[in-house]
Amino acid sequence: MLIKEKLPTIFIPHGGGPWHVMPDAFGDTYAYNLLRKYLLKLGEIYKQKMKSILVISAHWEEKMPTIYFGENHQLLYDYYGFPDFTYNLNWLASGSDKLSENIEKLLIENGFNPKREWNRGFDHGTFVPLMLAFPDAEIPVVQLSLLNSLDAAAHIKLGQALESLRSEGVLIIGSGMSFHNMSAFMSGNIIDAEKSNIFDETLTKIVSDLNIESRNDKLIHWKNIPGALDCHPRSEHLTPLFVIAGAAGNDIGRTDFSGKIMGFNVSAFAFG
Repeated sequence: MLIKEKLPTIFIPHGGGPWHVMPDAFGDTYAYNLLRKYLLKLGEIYKQKMKSILVISAHWEEKMPTIYFGENHQLLYDYYGFPDFTYNLNWLASGSDKLSENIEKLLIENGFNPKREWNRGFDHGTFVPLMLAFPDAEIPVVQLSLLNSLDAAAHIKLGQALESLRSEGVLIIGSGMSFHNMSAFMSGNIIDAEKSNIFDETLTKIVSDLNIESRNDKLIHWKNIPGALDCHPRSEHLTPLFVIAGAAGNDIGRTDFSGKIMGFNVSAFAFG
């Protein structure tokens, strides 16, 4: 039975490519098993509490906020150099035009000029974590793009426009990584790993700030965090967090998962 309550907003790490079906998980099996357990638990906790899911993925950027419409969707295998079978994965979650229309209405009311998309497919920032959390694909999913400006303040405002959905059975998920530097992942540089520790610790403090205005201001100025640009040379994997923080309203954030992926600190954060 559906439990009526205000659902949290959650920022999750989606890992690297199709790691969820890779036996050795890039040689980092232990770390990825912890992430797998977290995502499985996430599904167990929330699947009876919600009607639908809204995902903001690091892997979709548009000039205007773009909403995925349609009831049936394919998968977008937007990763490269993996075994053939990873390009034949299937996960048949339906969309929800009702939710898409509601999102569109809220964005227009809050000064945005949203666009519609019908054919793109769910990218791996959406389908990889949700295949683990909701393997039966029984809950409708809508995806919303980032703005390609990657402006933090604009994304907090975007999230604020969506906050009311939480009281309507919508679980809002931001899918990215709290650390994302591909050259560092490839090199395993210990200096970069130390910077990821500092960045993650500081980000955790910001998310859990009891003063919401202060929290959002610090997120807007995230580049002031020591090592910020070493952890995010480009901010697309951090930007979903800004949407999630905006949609959190006055709810305080907390660490929902903390681990290391390929030696670098990554965290999930939940608000509410």
